[in-house]
Amino acid sequence: MSAAQPQTSSKAKTFIRRLFTTVVLWTVIITALFSKSELISDGVFIVIIVLLALTGLAEFYGMAEQRGLACFKWSGLVGALLLMVGTFLNVTGHIGTQGSPARVNDFETGFIILFVLGLCVRQLASKSNPAGITAIAVTLFGLMYVPWLLNFVQKINFFPNVEGKFFLLYFVLVTKFSDMGAYLTGSLIGRHKMVPRISPNKTWEGFAGAIVLSTAASLLFVYFFHDRMFGMNWIHAVILGVVLSSTAVVGDLIESLFKREAGVKDSGKFFPGIGGILDLLDSLLFNAPIMYLYLRHILTHP
Repeated sequence: MSAAQPQTSSKAKTFIRRLFTTVVLWTVIITALFSKSELISDGVFIVIIVLLALTGLAEFYGMAEQRGLACFKWSGLVGALLLMVGTFLNVTGHIGTQGSPARVNDFETGFIILFVLGLCVRQLASKSNPAGITAIAVTLFGLMYVPWLLNFVQKINFFPNVEGKFFLLYFVLVTKFSDMGAYLTGSLIGRHKMVPRISPNKTWEGFAGAIVLSTAASLLFVYFFHDRMFGMNWIHAVILGVVLSSTAVVGDLIESLFKREAGVKDSGKFFPGIGGILDLLDSLLFNAPIMYLYLRHILTHP
């Protein structure tokens, strides 16, 4: 009994730290996002999204190096910066592409093609790297896994002819309630392990709790803000609640797989009680493109 009490207390403290850090961080982001000043809202948005992308990518490359995998770290970081800023300039209309998601996607496709070509040229010029295929593959995957997936956050926020900020807030809220539901339910009643070889603490009970709490949050948000969310109704709220909560758990497991291979507990030590930037973003990364595609092809499809 005495051993169980410290463990429960430790879990409670960890949860409180995570909750406090998450609330403070997203309060700052959301306050800036809904500022009436476009300079503040757009400026703070791009600064934060670039910092998240670069720090998360640096953590990923750090785990790859910890695993003994070669990569072109600085080429990847410079590529991430150019990709994020280039997409921002596209979606905000600074280079004449506002209102055209297809043209923004074309920019990203063209950029990735040039990035792959640049990595190959980088390897051709290298005189001391015998692991060219590994370095190119790891560098490219890092770019796709962190900044490219995170870029969909920008495309949601600046989606044409809708109030994208509400869809962005919605998808972040639903995803984080999934994390909260999984953590609370798994800690309290979790018994059956999901994938113990990757994440010993993930349970099927936690997975069910993630879906229930996330879907409830989805329905409540849509109930109060449906007039600000084009095309949304309770049916879409249920579908997205289930889908986003499920992929949030999968995204968390994917990052756990990378950390286990690298032999680290956290991707970094950026946030108290959470770990690194990737530990904060893992469940959001795959949910961002899902939310964007649902918004573009289902909610706003003519």
